[in-house]
Amino acid sequence: MNHHNASKEKGNHSELSSRNALSNRDDERLKSGNGSSGLGLAEQLDRPCPPAGSNIHLVSVSDIEESFSNLHAEIVEDGKDDDCEMDELGEDHVDSQLIGSESDDKKEKKKLNRHFHEKESRSDNRGQWILNQRMRMQKRQLKCRWDIERLNTPFLAIYESLIPLEEEKAKQKQLLTMLEKIVRKKWPEARLYLYGSCANSFGVSKSDIDVCLAIEDKDIDKCEFLLKLADTLQSDNLQNVQALTRARVPIVKLMDPVTGISCDICINNILAVVNTKLLRDYGQIDARLQQLAFIVKHWAKSRGVNETYQGTLSSYAYVLMCIHFLQLRRPAILPCLQGMDPTYSVTVDEVECSYFDQVEQLNGFGSQNKETIAYLVYAFFNYWAYWHDYANDVISIRTGSIMR
Repeated sequence: MNHHNASKEKGNHSELSSRNALSNRDDERLKSGNGSSGLGLAEQLDRPCPPAGSNIHLVSVSDIEESFSNLHAEIVEDGKDDDCEMDELGEDHVDSQLIGSESDDKKEKKKLNRHFHEKESRSDNRGQWILNQRMRMQKRQLKCRWDIERLNTPFLAIYESLIPLEEEKAKQKQLLTMLEKIVRKKWPEARLYLYGSCANSFGVSKSDIDVCLAIEDKDIDKCEFLLKLADTLQSDNLQNVQALTRARVPIVKLMDPVTGISCDICINNILAVVNTKLLRDYGQIDARLQQLAFIVKHWAKSRGVNETYQGTLSSYAYVLMCIHFLQLRRPAILPCLQGMDPTYSVTVDEVECSYFDQVEQLNGFGSQNKETIAYLVYAFFNYWAYWHDYANDVISIRTGSIMR
């Protein structure tokens, strides 16, 4: 058994070496053929390559401060007055009982009984709601543990353990280089983009890879194209190749038998590529965002609340929650990039995507806020458990505030 495993590992190593040799030979050809940036698919692991946008103008630091000065957050108290409900039955209902026929009288009695039953049910629900709000208000008054800072080191250790190793990144690049060669051989004009957690800087260790294959054809039949793509990939010895044409976003799933890495490929989902760039730009402003997002995603996965098909939130949603939360801190840790003078602008499927992407000018933006990762983890869960009004409020990182 050990000899067999050793032989298998040796074979995998040989195949990886062969791939590296082929990769070095064709790198320049791939770079010259993928979009205006010249970045190959594997290189996008370190630097996303979204569709070219318009660099509108350079923005000075004073302009940044001015454009951000109007940003405000509105956190609404949940306590509401316990108003008495008005009885919806008027005198006309009583009069109708006196002059109506016997059948009408029975109908009216049923209507009355149904009304009072519904009112009683509403009263019970409102009573439970008021009790829950009072408990939330009491929880808000609780102070954070005095020794919360002792958790800084353990939290940072968790964060560092989730960062993908260089060896893992190398395997991802080998798979992506091979995929690019296969696709380019069949569809030379295709453009390939990385998107999702593997490219937005919020991908933890052993994350899957998401690839967008862009085809300049508005009338393309995505399902038919995905079936052809699946056949092409399967003929190149990739394993577990499946074309999921009925999914909300149709994809081809596959796994590389050499690296063991899984990959999903979609067609013309360019908006997701632009979103990837936006999140990555946010991640470069303050290190605490990536630290918080890694820890929250790790918690969500451990608690089984990180699967959309089970009715829970996606990793993308948790990252948005972290960005929103850090935008609301006072002093703010993150700015609202879409609320500032835009330096990147692109239109995707008639959706205008514009925001300030010169994030190197925002280094130290949140330096006035001294909150540590330990305190931020506590404050994050406190905010979402006791402060956010789930019935009325919608978070928006586009505005940097709460919408109603």
